[in-house]
Amino acid sequence: MSDRKWVTEPDEYVCTLSEELQIMAKEELREEKHSRETALASMREWIRQNPRIKNCRMDARFLLRFLRFKKFSVTLACEALERYVLLRQTFGVAFNCLDITIPMMEDLTNRGYLFACPKRDSKGRRVIIARPGVFDLEQFTQGDMCRIHGIVYETLMEDEENQIRGFVHFADGQGVGFSYLTLFTIKEAVRIVKNGEKTLPMRHKEVHAINVHPSMKFALDFGMSLISDKIKKRVRIYTNLEEAIVCGYLEKDVLPKEYGGEVPMAEMIELWKKELKISHPILMSHDRMEVEENLFSAKAKEGAVSALKRGGINCGSEGDSLCGITGNFRKLEVD
Repeated sequence: MSDRKWVTEPDEYVCTLSEELQIMAKEELREEKHSRETALASMREWIRQNPRIKNCRMDARFLLRFLRFKKFSVTLACEALERYVLLRQTFGVAFNCLDITIPMMEDLTNRGYLFACPKRDSKGRRVIIARPGVFDLEQFTQGDMCRIHGIVYETLMEDEENQIRGFVHFADGQGVGFSYLTLFTIKEAVRIVKNGEKTLPMRHKEVHAINVHPSMKFALDFGMSLISDKIKKRVRIYTNLEEAIVCGYLEKDVLPKEYGGEVPMAEMIELWKKELKISHPILMSHDRMEVEENLFSAKAKEGAVSALKRGGINCGSEGDSLCGITGNFRKLEVD
């Protein structure tokens, strides 16, 4: 087993966290020097001895995503890692080839569909802007949506500060109507959210949404009734931007100028594209991660993402077997 080649080799972790971050990590995540060293060693040995994992990143920065996500419970972190790699492989058309150079991904980025503001808020968190109204249902598929989210989230998770501080989400529902329910049924969307909670090692601290179209309120209310109380308590929905600002939970100086901030959205997007360029080779290397799929049960492989059947979506990648084929999700009936 010693001659195995990993996506990245085990390295010696050198702590570059500020004193403030180290205190936060200890208080909120139970992370300190000894627990970190012990947990990393245990996790690496578990990966080496696990016949279900054929290849994986072994560098500390990657493994710490899962340890911090699970507050340094090695058992839970290992389970999350295994589930993460399995999901990527099982639903590869949506979660592999996180290539920002794919024209559809570049287009969605330039439209400002999903990007992170360059300035952190007063608690040091990155704010992720989502504008689903610019997602053209005639041009893009649910696979494109999954892939661009994967690109954005994976890029942000490479930063240790983000792993510790977590994220704030700001969504503008302007332009989103009933037709968007053809992308995912409500139950499918909730399953995806819940699966994301378990699989993507991100700390979602706050979620803010404005401009929810009246035709979507019933769907939103039903969806909110299905998610966990933990997430529900972190979601705030406002009629418009003015109400969101008055409530005082949003720091408008962090937001794009179009939402009351100081920096125009176009400038933010250009800065974000520089971050995406830096992370590109790292994200592409993730396609080398692999599990022994036949050692997992059908239920484990199916997971919670029933909407994403292999062979049913097209993400517009040159490497995708479905490249150029238009999906049939426009014809789905709403449950």
